[in-house]
Amino acid sequence: MSEDFLFYILCLVAIVVVVLVVKKIASCLIKSVLLLVVLTVLAYIYLTCYA
Repeated sequence: MSEDFLFYILCLVAIVVVVLVVKKIASCLIKSVLLLVVLTVLAYIYLTCYA
């Protein structure tokens, strides 16, 4: 196997790993932001109705 082909395969594997890691991080970040928005809306509703 030539070195160029091996380098090409390693680059493809690295790109796939980076995409998967970024996807996991972004997914977690989006879930955190949505949770924060929901909690803020619930706190606003509670404070406007019961305070």
